[in-house]
Amino acid sequence: MILTGGCYVTVKRDEVLNDQTVTPSLENLETRWSQRWQLEGTYAFDHTAQRDAVFSIDTPPPTASGSLHVGHVFSYTHTDIIARYQRMRGKAVFYPMGWDDNGLPTERRVENFYGVRCDSLAAYQPGFRPPEPIPLKRGDFTVISRRNFIELCHELTAIDEQAFRALFVQLGLSVDWSLSYATIDERSQRASQRALLRNYQRGELYSQEAPCLWDVTFQTAVAQAELEEREIAGAYHELRFETADGAPLRVATTRPELLMACVALVAHPDDVRYKARFGQSVRSPIFDVDVPLLAHPLGDPDKGTGLVMVCTFGDLTDVIWWRELQLPTRSILGKDGRLLLETPPWLTTPRSQQAYAGLAGRNLSQVRTQLVSMLRDCGAMQDEPRPIQHAVKFFEKGDRPLEILATRQWYLRNGGRDASLQDLLRASGQTLDWHPPHMLRRYEHWVGGLNGDWLISRQRTFGVPIPFWYRLDAQGEADYSAPIIACEESLPVDPSLDTPPGYRPEQRGQPNGFVGEQDIMDTWATSSLTPQIAGGWGEDDALFAKIYPMDLRPQGHDIIRTWLFSTLVRSHFEHGCVPWRNVALSGWILDPDRKKMSKSKGNVVTPQALLDQYGSDGVRYWAASARLGSDTAFEEQQMKIGRRLAVKLFNLSRLVQGFAKDDNGDIDQPLDQAMLKRLGGVVHDATCALEAYDYSVALSRIEGFFWWFCDDYVELVKRRAYRPEGHSARNAFAHALSVQQRLFAPFLPFVCEEVWQSWNCGSVHNAPWPQGDACPDASIESLLMSVSAVLSAIRKAKSDARQSMKASVARVELVDGAVQLERIKGVRQDLIEAGQVEALVFIEGTEQRVDVWLK
Repeated sequence: MILTGGCYVTVKRDEVLNDQTVTPSLENLETRWSQRWQLEGTYAFDHTAQRDAVFSIDTPPPTASGSLHVGHVFSYTHTDIIARYQRMRGKAVFYPMGWDDNGLPTERRVENFYGVRCDSLAAYQPGFRPPEPIPLKRGDFTVISRRNFIELCHELTAIDEQAFRALFVQLGLSVDWSLSYATIDERSQRASQRALLRNYQRGELYSQEAPCLWDVTFQTAVAQAELEEREIAGAYHELRFETADGAPLRVATTRPELLMACVALVAHPDDVRYKARFGQSVRSPIFDVDVPLLAHPLGDPDKGTGLVMVCTFGDLTDVIWWRELQLPTRSILGKDGRLLLETPPWLTTPRSQQAYAGLAGRNLSQVRTQLVSMLRDCGAMQDEPRPIQHAVKFFEKGDRPLEILATRQWYLRNGGRDASLQDLLRASGQTLDWHPPHMLRRYEHWVGGLNGDWLISRQRTFGVPIPFWYRLDAQGEADYSAPIIACEESLPVDPSLDTPPGYRPEQRGQPNGFVGEQDIMDTWATSSLTPQIAGGWGEDDALFAKIYPMDLRPQGHDIIRTWLFSTLVRSHFEHGCVPWRNVALSGWILDPDRKKMSKSKGNVVTPQALLDQYGSDGVRYWAASARLGSDTAFEEQQMKIGRRLAVKLFNLSRLVQGFAKDDNGDIDQPLDQAMLKRLGGVVHDATCALEAYDYSVALSRIEGFFWWFCDDYVELVKRRAYRPEGHSARNAFAHALSVQQRLFAPFLPFVCEEVWQSWNCGSVHNAPWPQGDACPDASIESLLMSVSAVLSAIRKAKSDARQSMKASVARVELVDGAVQLERIKGVRQDLIEAGQVEALVFIEGTEQRVDVWLK
């Protein structure tokens, strides 16, 4: 007899399934059960379930480029544990998987994998195949059209997605694979473009030409959320500007290469050194440009000479001065990071024009070296540069400092320039249940630090097109103020290929015709809609109503500012609510030097060999042992422990299931009853922990009981269980094994399924989660602790004497209080048999003690 869902039922231990007797085995465990789960639809979402019976998960779509690493195994296991637990609690679990296959990582991988580069002006080549062998140097890559490049992107991501899926299946993710999507497939494109069209129509999306952060390597604009600061070596250069009266002014700058783009000098209004000169003009060295000396509170009297050279644009502070002081724009930098070839019109003297001509077309590093030499030669820089280390902004995927260029871009309002919207989004975050709770502070810190709207356009190739066209006037100039928008029924569209309503294809690029938007959406502009994409928003409204808002968003804590925040923004605009109820944040995996594992650092560990060596259950055990939100060291020893645990559960199950069938359901012996009371408390504690997404605490509690059960309880009662009158022990064994197999099932899904189905019909993962109560009776725990203490003392005595654990013990004396001794007398025979004790003596006393005499 075992307890299932709180009711005792008879179980046949030699159950015959499919005309074959089930014999548990650890051979090919992952392959056998993965195939069977898929065949039987074990994890299929029940589309008939009502909303209150659904648990929906906004699964993170991994970037489908390259290979998965052990960090993916870590975080996706956490989500799967919760999914499996909720399924056993009776929920219809909506657990999709997406592939984030557009964006820069995919483009770079395609370029390097096939040896190609995209040029939007190149002609399309039907049936194009990459060169063989692949060129080693990027400069030798084959130039192909945008359409050819996109075809290769689709081809390679499809290959990567299959490899990713195979590994996730081996890991045991209980995903419903029929719910899969890709962020570049037609369904995702329709959802992304539909949302963007509505953002525009409601006034939440706008375009403008303004300074933006620009990555010269990838040649695309970058959003605030994609920035990171890195300490790099730099130097202060003191340049000499000339005043009208001939007096020199020394200006310290780290960007002398931008001297020809200087538009002003700035100092703090209270700086006595410059007060008398505010409003005067000064002349720049070499380039002979007159610029004003102005006052602004962001000037720092203690930094350098207290005088700052404002260029358009050297850094973000330059943008503030440019905007607030209404300074002119002097652009000298191309999108490739090189000086423009044409001499700027504000350089009017022969000396300045000649100097610029000698620098035009060079990259900024070359310009700096040559210009510093020129400044030194003409006496405008007398001292040697002073080395410094300073923080510089980089694109998170880039390897060169960002520049600032004035370009036309699309922006989505996010509270960076609207205090009321910022307050609403901060309040939205506060309505979520955060796991762990302190992560809310990271969200609030990000929202409070926004300084601009979300720049969502990218000047790249592989992404969702922005669905707009622009009218051309009689001179062929585009009118960007009133775009032609696609109708929702026509989505998805590609403005670079498709024709807008009311025009003919031959009018593309012609006067009075049209031109298509060339930019694509930032990858986060698509990923921010994963609940809508996965849930069939706008296409399967019945499904969407069942799953939205979703119950859980699991993700890494490092992308709170990107994925989490951007999803809240999109849901706020489109649905007026938060997109989920709970947020669970995983930590990072750290290498042996305590550094975050990442592909860019080259310190990642790929998981395939680990899964093969320790089994998926062993690797999952390591992942599940980490606290939610905490960074965790990569540690194979934990995987070994997990493998040992799985093998022990397998062996215990075979032992218990080997007892003769017993129809007597009584459990009437004190030790058996006490064990079940303790187990009920474990079920209660594990359930509470999993409800709070604290899976590591649940695992610790379950595992702690399991090892006590194996080491102490089994040893105490197994001899009794073999005797005909041992029905209480046999039934307690069966009950406890059933409960423990189900408790371990979310963590160790393969071995639990193997041992469960050897004596039950149906999957353990669809079996009901066991019921239990807190164990308030202190006498129960006291009894079990005393029994374990006696057994431990006997083992220690044998071990110290280097005797076998099967050796006989002449005498054991147990000293304790009268009440406790009376309890222990009920398990006297179990102790005698487990310890091979000839004489077990109870002595009443105030000091608890166990004395052992070996033979």
